[in-house]
Amino acid sequence: MLITLESVLNPKELQRCQTLLHAASWSGGEITAGKQSALAKNNQQLDEQSPQLGELRAIVMTALSRHAIFFSAALPKQVFPPLFNRYSGSTNSFGAHVDGAMRPLPDGRGYLRTDLSATLFLSEPASYDGGELIVADAMGERSVKLAAGSMVLYSATTVHRVAPVTRGERLACFTWLQSMVPDDGQRHLLFEMDMALLALRQRLGDHDSAVVALTGTYHNLLRRWGAV
Repeated sequence: MLITLESVLNPKELQRCQTLLHAASWSGGEITAGKQSALAKNNQQLDEQSPQLGELRAIVMTALSRHAIFFSAALPKQVFPPLFNRYSGSTNSFGAHVDGAMRPLPDGRGYLRTDLSATLFLSEPASYDGGELIVADAMGERSVKLAAGSMVLYSATTVHRVAPVTRGERLACFTWLQSMVPDDGQRHLLFEMDMALLALRQRLGDHDSAVVALTGTYHNLLRRWGAV
């Protein structure tokens, strides 16, 4: 499962994020890497003490909360507090790795199971060379480089990497999600069904008998597969 979401941030939110990030101090990206990932990780990251982090997280979480397609694709039970990184100069890449299955929450209140990974691009693609997110799954390797303000969701079980940035600066937000539907295949089927229902509602209306019946089937599958 790999899904792109356009315009998660509006222009005002995007500009504010860029302003905050350009004023921030950066630490080595290995601060949130596991043992294997740390060997491959060569970027910079905001740490938990960054004065900009709270506002940045609030902007992203507000944007996600209003994005209906994000909810349909992820069916989020819990979102890890968003993190922010930078690729430029000599700290410009992240080699092939798999995200850890369990992430300790920053407030110390337990763990989040990483069903999905997410990258929200914060630099316009023309402003830097390289920096593609490359995800390897059953479809082969797929390269993703989106407009600033857009997001990619993909299974956290996949091997992925960030290609070296050879010009400019790549700013991004990244996070992990625990879904109400842990199984990637089931979650993807529900997403495809929800998108098909959206198209049917637009064509036939909310009260068409087939639309009502299929909506019931969607929610019954969600009851069967989901956990809250």
